Amino acid sequence: MAVAGGLQLSAPSHGGQGHVLLSSTKSTLFAGAPLSFSFSTSESFSRKNLVVFARKLSGLEEAMRIKRERESRQLAPKIGRRPPLRRGRVSPQLPVPDHIPRPPYVGSSMLPEIASEHQVPGSEGIADMRAACELAARVLESAGKLVRPSITTNEIDKAVHQMIIDAGAYPSPLGYGGFPKSVCTSVNECMCHGIPDSRQLQSGDIINIDVTVYLNGYHGDTSKTFLCGDVSERIQRLVKVTEECLEKGIAVCKDGASFKKIGKRISEHAEKYGYGVVERFVGHGVGTVFHSEPLILHHRNDQSGSMVEGQTFTIEPILTMGSLECKTWPDNWTTLTADGSPAAQFEHTILITRTGAEILTTC
Repeated sequence: MAVAGGLQLSAPSHGGQGHVLLSSTKSTLFAGAPLSFSFSTSESFSRKNLVVFARKLSGLEEAMRIKRERESRQLAPKIGRRPPLRRGRVSPQLPVPDHIPRPPYVGSSMLPEIASEHQVPGSEGIADMRAACELAARVLESAGKLVRPSITTNEIDKAVHQMIIDAGAYPSPLGYGGFPKSVCTSVNECMCHGIPDSRQLQSGDIINIDVTVYLNGYHGDTSKTFLCGDVSERIQRLVKVTEECLEKGIAVCKDGASFKKIGKRISEHAEKYGYGVVERFVGHGVGTVFHSEPLILHHRNDQSGSMVEGQTFTIEPILTMGSLECKTWPDNWTTLTADGSPAAQFEHTILITRTGAEILTTC
């Protein structure tokens, strides 16, 4: 956003010999326009001082841009804003054929603890891991094609469930800590863990579909936010930037890289657009165990530890257009932004290699 009128900052002159003039033309200083510098030599104002001064101004420019963008969103008219998300009717969970192997947690309503061991499938296990991740990606792609106005999230759950059991796999969310469905469907302000129900999608909605399958003893975990019908440009940008954040987080991964680089890179990109990165929900190790260490923080952090070749884990940032605070429904799963602002999420399971990271959840 441009300021009204140009901005000039001058350093005090010394004996009339030297000064620095930083000028912005056409009222665009805080809209990303380059700054122009003019200076003359001075014993008391060195070029080094100028560089320090310019860096400080650059930081101020970025901070002000983010502040102004947030304020503009807060002051934007609320005309046409959707009513808050309401829970629909939740149908009974779907059956799984007896011949399909179940994860160990099925049959217990207790939420499993996060396993302390990191997941390193090994040369033999990685083939099964690839198969599980590829299936999850195929199911997610097919589920996304179902997204349209008037379809219910319950119908999406039925389709996902059938695709998974037809492949001889188990839908990992079903029965995990008592979760009653085979997929998570998180609409609009729902950050994550939405339970499929009878609510129909409407044009302008966004929906994150989170698919995890258990195949040959391994879990493959992935999610994507889809657009339903005519979605506003503002919300489309949120979705696009969230996917870019995932890509940038993956790009810093390789053997020996520190885990905290992921959150730093994601936060840097999100903040350029004035979005917040949710801290409460994290990525995790995945393999024979659904959720294990390491926990992957998507915000700036001082997390210790480094990645190891052969390790598998998820990265799954959630970005919001408003508050980072959240509230959870009485079902103990569905979690919404506290202020009702939209949220978007993307997720991949990756394998750490010597020189980078391989995305396993592709098809």
